[in-house]
Amino acid sequence: MAAVKRVLVVFPGALGDLICLLPALSEIGRRYRGASVELMARSELARLVVGRSVVGRGHSIDGREVSALFSESSEESARGVFGGFERIYSFFAFDDARFRGRLGAATDAVVSFHRFRPGGGGHVSEGYLREIGAEEEVVVGRLEPTSEDLAAVERVLARAGCDCSRLIVMFPGSGSAAKNWPAEKFAALASLLSNRASVAIILGPAEESIEPIFRESGATILKDLDLPTVAGIASIATAFVGNDSGVAHLAGAVGASGVVIFGPTDPLRWRPVGAGRIDVLRGEPVDSVGVGEVAAALAKFVDAAQR
Repeated sequence: MAAVKRVLVVFPGALGDLICLLPALSEIGRRYRGASVELMARSELARLVVGRSVVGRGHSIDGREVSALFSESSEESARGVFGGFERIYSFFAFDDARFRGRLGAATDAVVSFHRFRPGGGGHVSEGYLREIGAEEEVVVGRLEPTSEDLAAVERVLARAGCDCSRLIVMFPGSGSAAKNWPAEKFAALASLLSNRASVAIILGPAEESIEPIFRESGATILKDLDLPTVAGIASIATAFVGNDSGVAHLAGAVGASGVVIFGPTDPLRWRPVGAGRIDVLRGEPVDSVGVGEVAAALAKFVDAAQR
């Protein structure tokens, strides 16, 4: 059998899903040591992991070469992309027989198909490891911010006048309103902590409507940041606090410590994991978690940093 020089992983998920895939990506990199491990995913996610994980090159899952596999159009463009690999793992369209057949016809690679968000017990990271036939244990999925990322962080924080020596980062959004601790409680928490640490609220495009809530909290508001810069900020922070969200998973992946507030989802399956200590507070409903409870959970990280 010819040596495997290029391995492609096709993955359709959002940020949190991709962070949960990192242990499986690391295992694939170990299996094909010396090969180029490449990821086909949403463009911003593919860019995020390139050079910060085992992934050496990214491809967009939204390209016409992928859409051609769902249509009757020529497979030539698809072969131009997929034909250059010796091994392909696809977590995309597992139940679509046409896609499976057309992807197989577009490459001479060994292709295997795997469930996206697989069922079974344990953390979802374990499920992805099971899907590729690896040991069922949570392996920390690590992202390493680059020197360019950290330089960007320095510029952003300096521009905002934010003290990074005792920095608490807050992520008040998520992909679902049902998972969100109230923005008013995040703002109250920021006010409570502002005499002990510098607090930065990181807002994505979906959180624009809640920005006014934080204006009286004394916290620094950071927005319009790309994912590598968000990851870099989390990596230097004393602690973070957020909802069950993709950015909380991202913070865990860069080794940050902090608190994640859960509501309807199961933390045994979805909690962020990482090299740092991540504590989970859960309320059903999520707004039953108190501000004082979260402040107490964060205090130990601030106190440890001051020793």
